[in-house]
Amino acid sequence: MGLHGKAVVVTGAGTGIGAATAIAVAARGASVALVGRRRDALEDTAAAARDRGARQVVVIAADLAVDADVERVAEIALAELDGVDGLVNNAGVGRFAPLREADVADLRYMFDLHVTAPAQLIQAFLPSLVRRRGSVVNVTSVAGSLAAPERSFYGATKAAANHLTRSLAKELAPAVRVNAVVPGPVDTPIYDQLPLSADGLADFRAALVAATPAGRFGTPEEVAPWICALLDTSAAWMTGVLLPVDGGRCA
Repeated sequence: MGLHGKAVVVTGAGTGIGAATAIAVAARGASVALVGRRRDALEDTAAAARDRGARQVVVIAADLAVDADVERVAEIALAELDGVDGLVNNAGVGRFAPLREADVADLRYMFDLHVTAPAQLIQAFLPSLVRRRGSVVNVTSVAGSLAAPERSFYGATKAAANHLTRSLAKELAPAVRVNAVVPGPVDTPIYDQLPLSADGLADFRAALVAATPAGRFGTPEEVAPWICALLDTSAAWMTGVLLPVDGGRCA
């Protein structure tokens, strides 16, 4: 309803929730900047976004755990889109391990990707967001509130992202709205990156389904509309919200 003619930056836009969101934003008449590590995946999303009627698509290959890349993303997006109305901080990675085997480097990387980079991007886009009374949507996880063994590092970074969301919502109001979508288990390539055997991955996925009242994984296309809804100007009275889209996982 209120995205036509807007400019939105979506991180982690090559696959999964980020790709689905970028395509959904494009279908609503917005211009979109796609950010991710893999240019080939971003180009696939860009083609789909153009097919859905995107006004403008900008592809920016970058690793958001690298400060110089974050700065470059902001510079390119602001220049190419002539300002930004919305930011979707979706880029993420899952690195799970028992504490005794966990690598602190993984904690640092996930914190950089899930917390530091979103904060830096909000900071970089803030003048434009304030001027346009824009919206930020952070994509976090039920792991930020549900304690789970062997996922402590991941959950801690998502909890920090939730706190960042609520704190900045108060700090930046009323000019800029900051909300989060909090997905449960969604069928994305993040699970393919886990260091598990085929049987181990099947068991892990089965346990997640068993703990989800809806009885299945969600799809990226079921999460993207809620991100669009929070970006939309019709949600002008919503800020500081951690919106669960989780099949009842946290019910």
